[in-house]
Amino acid sequence: MTKACIREREAYSRLSEDYRPKRPIVRNIILAFVVGGLICVVGQFFLDYLVSRKLAPTQAQAMTSSIMVFLGAFLTGIGVYDKLGRLAGMGAALPITGFANSVVSPAMEFKREGFVLGVSAKMFQVAGPVIVYGSLVSVLVSILRLYIFK
Repeated sequence: MTKACIREREAYSRLSEDYRPKRPIVRNIILAFVVGGLICVVGQFFLDYLVSRKLAPTQAQAMTSSIMVFLGAFLTGIGVYDKLGRLAGMGAALPITGFANSVVSPAMEFKREGFVLGVSAKMFQVAGPVIVYGSLVSVLVSILRLYIFK
């Protein structure tokens, strides 16, 4: 590139910077915190309820995770969770309900391509690497723990 072209590109960048909308960072952080916290409050409600019904704590935790995954998938299916994700960002993506959303969204998007090449092939497009690397790291940490902390 010539120097004139580079200067012109830099000038355009500076000019467009003035017209680019500013991101409301503080508002985004607060919304992520509040929505993520509310999702956790819902999960804690289910956990407390299940424990109060005399379910063993480990069973109640597993059941709570299942309920939260179901809620995330259900809300994605009716179109609510995507709006929540746009509003709250990582506050909606990080809890386990966000994992359900990352599985259900591609499945819904590609359902018109059929169940095998559409839904099944694309369902774990986002969540697949998380599952693979999460499993790999858990095995490696378990091996390290076995040999280091005998």
